[in-house]
Parts: sequence; C-alpha cells; structure tokens
Amino acid sequence: MKKKRIHTIKTLSCTILISFSLFFHMISCSQISLVSAKTQKKTVQHTTEKDTPDISISAKAAVLIENNTGTILYEKKKDAELIPASITKIMTLLLIFDAIDAGKYKKTDEVTVSEYAAKMGGSQVYLEPGETQTVDTMIKCISIASANDAAVAMAEFTCGSEESFVKQMNKKAKKLGMKHTHFKNCNGLDDSIENGHFSSAYDVALMSQALITKHPEISKYSTTWMDEITHHTRKGDSPFGLTNTNKLVRTYDGITGLKTGSTSKAKYCLSATAERNGISLTAVIMAAPDPKTRFSEAAKLLDYGFANCQTFLDKTSRLKLTEQKVSGGEKEKITPRVEKNFGYTLIGDSKNNKLKRKIYYQKNLKAPIKEGDIIGGVIYYLDGKEIGQLPIRAAENVKKATFQSSFSRLLKLLLFQ
Repeated sequence: MKKKRIHTIKTLSCTILISFSLFFHMISCSQISLVSAKTQKKTVQHTTEKDTPDISISAKAAVLIENNTGTILYEKKKDAELIPASITKIMTLLLIFDAIDAGKYKKTDEVTVSEYAAKMGGSQVYLEPGETQTVDTMIKCISIASANDAAVAMAEFTCGSEESFVKQMNKKAKKLGMKHTHFKNCNGLDDSIENGHFSSAYDVALMSQALITKHPEISKYSTTWMDEITHHTRKGDSPFGLTNTNKLVRTYDGITGLKTGSTSKAKYCLSATAERNGISLTAVIMAAPDPKTRFSEAAKLLDYGFANCQTFLDKTSRLKLTEQKVSGGEKEKITPRVEKNFGYTLIGDSKNNKLKRKIYYQKNLKAPIKEGDIIGGVIYYLDGKEIGQLPIRAAENVKKATFQSSFSRLLKLLLFQ
C-alpha cells in the first residue's frame, strides 16, 4: 500500500513537470504586438455633398459649418479673399489661449502697455504707455470691446513684438488649413488686401471652430454684454466701460460668441458661434452692407443649421464589453474599458438607424499589459462609411508570468480541478 502511494505521488509529480514544461514553452513562443496610441486610426470626418440651400444672403461671402464634424452646411464665395477687419482678433485670441494652456503665462500675470501699443487707433480702450493690466483684463478688452491697443499689448507680451506674433498667426493659419489667409497685424487695422492682410469666410470659420472647440472658456468673455475695467496709471485709477460689439449675445438663443469686425473697406463682418443640444455651429458673414444685415443673416444661417442637424450620442454604458484572454500573464483574462462617450452630429437626411457600431479586440493578447494600453476599438459607421473610432483600453495591469507564478497556477489547476 505504501509503495502504491509513493508510485502515485511520483506519477503526479512527473505529470506536473511535463505539463508545466509544455505550458512554459507555449508562453515563450506566443507573439503579439499591441496597437499603440500612435497607430490608432484617426477619426474620419463625414461630409455630405449637397446643393447649397436656398437662403438669401446679401453679404459678399458667407459660410456655415458644423463644428464637431467640420461639415459645410452653407457657402457663398467661401474662399474669396476679403478684408477681415477685427475678426482678425479671433486668431489673436486663439494664440493667447494656446499660450496660457502651454504654461507660458497665466491670466493673473501683469502686462505692461508699450508706447507703440497705446498708439493704436480705431476701436480701443485707451490704454496708456506704462499702464499694467492682467492678461484676463486684456482678454476682456479684446473679446468684448475689440480693443486694438489691448491686442497689440498681448501680442508683444506673448512673442516680444507684434511682428513675431504675426508670424505665429500665419503659422497657425497654415496648420489649420486656412489656404486663403495672410495676416500682417494682430488686430485687423490694416484694411488693405494690397498690403497682404486678407482672409476668407471659410478660413474665418476654421479659426473660429478651433477657438470655440479647443478653448470653450472664450464664451465667458465673448458673450458678456457689458463689463468694466479700471485703468491704473500715474494719474490714478479710473473706471472704463466695455460694451460688446456683437448684438446677438442679447438676442440669439444659444449664442457662444464670437467676434465682429468692420472698416470702411471691409464693410461689416461677423463670426457667430452658437450651441444647442450638443450641436455647435459657426456662421461667418463677410462684407455685409450694414450692421443690421450681418446680424440678421448670421442668425438666419444658424437657424438653418439647428433645423437641419441632430445629435447622436452613444454612451459607454451601452457598450457590451467582454473580458479578453491574455497569454503569458499572471492573469488569464483582462477587463476592457472605453473612457468616453461617442458623439456625432447628423446632417440633413441622415438618420440614427443608419448609424452602426462594430466592437473589435486585438488577437492573441500577451502580457505584460499596462492599464490604459489599447487592446481594441469601437468603430462607428454611417451608411457604411466610417465616421469615427474610440479606443478600447485595458482597465488593469497584467504582469508577465514568472516561473514561480506560472508553476503555482498550474499546480492549483492540477490539484483542484
């Protein structure tokens, strides 16, 4: 009986060693490469090719875009190179907020006004040479009162000189795909195309889209109807009132901004942004004959956009994600997660029931896997065309199996099966 027991133990030991050898060999030979964030397929913007809707616009050029997808909903001479006047300051504000995000300075930092900046004419808040104001106050002056002097002061504060700042404006314009734009100053005072300062309705929409989507806090400034600053000069402190040049901030439901502009040559320009129920739009009017027309025609375009768009939202809670097998790890399975909801704006006749999703996982996942690594994705299609993708990430760490952990797991499997 004792010999039989010894024989059984020896047999079990041999079985364990043989099984473990095969298991360890299988772990060593498995090959897999995880998809990294850099190789993740980028979202494909969906555009629709439709005839321009029958909307009567008297301005020389106009465009309406949906900000989330970039879809053009209306256009009239969208690429015509025209004088932008003070809507130039949209790019100035975009660079200011970019600098803040990059940690170059804070909104509480003090800006000293140069003699050059104080000499700016046109729309201004009458800053004096040597006067100091915070970055936050300067943004108010530019956004609400369209102050040329504040714009130049911030350009100098950001890049050392207006000239250097303008170079950055043109560099940013190129990056945004603004093919019909060239800046010569940061405020739009130079209203001569011959001098090389021009833009187009579509290009203005592109920089407006960038500002309102990347820095939505601009709306806090651009929708303020009236405010007040205090001049701090050698003569003492004195209040100065600011009144918004965009009349739509008082009359249009969902308005989020953005900027007006006008000179004798540019006529009346406006970039108006608005949002309702997750739908974000930008309407640009250039060279309207009078102030009333630029506001009414921008409102007309926004109304058309909201009437012809709807939002699709797929929440992460609706996704049925399953644990995935992992080879060579201390755990046999890994839990997946999707970190954010998927949103998309449907245009015109597009319907929710034509929007489909497909969930996929990387094959042959192999440890080690770090929490946050991409292990799959959710692809969204509209009418069979891909419109976007969300990554599926690992919700936990899975360490590579060691000899000891692999042996312990195999031993448990054999003894407790």
